[in-house]
Amino acid sequence: MSNLKNKNIIVTGASGGIGGAIIEKLHNEGANVLATGTKIEKLDKLKKSFESVKILQFDISQHEKIEEFINNATEQLGGSLDCLVNNAGITKDNLTIRMSLDEWTKVIDINLTSTFLMSKFAIKKMLKNKSGKIINITSVVGHTGNVGQANYTASKAGIVAMSKSLAIEYAKKNINVNCISPGFISTAMTDQIDEKFKETIIAKIPSNRLGKPEDIANAVIFLSSHQSDYINGETLHVNGGMYLG
Repeated sequence: MSNLKNKNIIVTGASGGIGGAIIEKLHNEGANVLATGTKIEKLDKLKKSFESVKILQFDISQHEKIEEFINNATEQLGGSLDCLVNNAGITKDNLTIRMSLDEWTKVIDINLTSTFLMSKFAIKKMLKNKSGKIINITSVVGHTGNVGQANYTASKAGIVAMSKSLAIEYAKKNINVNCISPGFISTAMTDQIDEKFKETIIAKIPSNRLGKPEDIANAVIFLSSHQSDYINGETLHVNGGMYLG
């Protein structure tokens, strides 16, 4: 058993395929979940599917409002925060010599800086509880690199290094900070990929298939539960064996 019943958990990027799977799994485990994202119609759909899930529209690129968001979200959850899942992120792909400063900055600002600020203000809440868990969703390409994604890979690798530092800083306060690094996961985005290119990707995966959003959600359940209490500063690779870190 995961023992997540009545645990207060915030999930960002809840309107995507992976985010939706995480919300569903946490809801089924009895957690008290607040889902956030930028697309209100998708948040409303989540609310209809899982009535007890709370929703709060928010754009994490608004750095100056993140502390207020964490305060409001925690209040909606009943005044305490047990776990934060930083799942939101963007891509703006381009070859390095063509990549604009704006493309670089936006990806770093949202993927890395926003994750830092969300974690910072969540930790302040968790210190009051004398416990807490932060789960940062990264990417396999943050470990391998990828053509046309210098900004994205840098942001995801940065999250891994930052998470290790946060884990060291707050381990004595009973706060765990870990990462989940997905490989290629089947979502609406990957469904649009050319079939031949998709076959090329799958050929590189020992498990011979794309991952499912539920594979990532299962990892979130583990890292948000007491079963992972002695795991800190680690990255759980969920990629079918395509990268063995």
